[in-house]
Amino acid sequence: MQTTVLIRGGGDLASGVAIQLKRAGMQVVITELEQPLVVRRLVSFAQAVFTDTCEVEEITGRLIEDWEQVETVWHDGDIPVLVDPKAELLGAFKPDVLVDARMTKLPPETGMDAAEMVIGLGPGFVAGENCHAVIETLRGGAMGHVIWNGAAKPNTGMPGLVGRHNLDRVLRAPADGELIAHAQICDVLKRGELIAEVAGKEITAPFDGALRGLIYAGLRVKEGMKIGDMDARDNPRSCTSVSGKALSVGNGVLDAILARSVDAR
Repeated sequence: MQTTVLIRGGGDLASGVAIQLKRAGMQVVITELEQPLVVRRLVSFAQAVFTDTCEVEEITGRLIEDWEQVETVWHDGDIPVLVDPKAELLGAFKPDVLVDARMTKLPPETGMDAAEMVIGLGPGFVAGENCHAVIETLRGGAMGHVIWNGAAKPNTGMPGLVGRHNLDRVLRAPADGELIAHAQICDVLKRGELIAEVAGKEITAPFDGALRGLIYAGLRVKEGMKIGDMDARDNPRSCTSVSGKALSVGNGVLDAILARSVDAR
């Protein structure tokens, strides 16, 4: 019998987890918000919320309307994506594993009884208190490691280096309002070129490079919110490739599930 996994969140890290678990033969379902504020949309199954279907690493995510469609989508070899911010699906569908990949950096509202195994990604989770295992998400030698007792390292607030850039590669909303996009993910831009605007205030490229991520146009944002990401390596293909970090975290989740399965024998 295949292991069933419910992943809360469909962003880039969550999608890396979904890919690794599906490749390992597990049945995965993803729940998301009504309007996901996902930056790296082209490598995120959350994109299906906006486009009904999406493809990441040759795996298709399909938006469904209710939990009764899960089995059908699984049968077709795809990953079902359901708008379910409060994880109400848990009331009708009891997965073997619950992975909280929302990266809220806050303790979850669900407990360890939500599934036979509950796994949390990064800060906010404490193994033995609100989950069975925590996966380290901070870049470094411990990234992707399984923590069976205690918490992940605290959030540093510092983005990882991508092409010698960290803080300056992150694009943030200059004001409250609706995001109007003037560029698309994968566009190669010169420093100062217009990317988007909010409330009449422009967001321009901080350096020469490719637009690696941008939230969906038309969404409302708050001042200071992360809305995009640049890549100075000037390689548009990096915009459509799942990151090594996401796959490493996915491997950590897989390791935790397999280890618990061995222990249960």
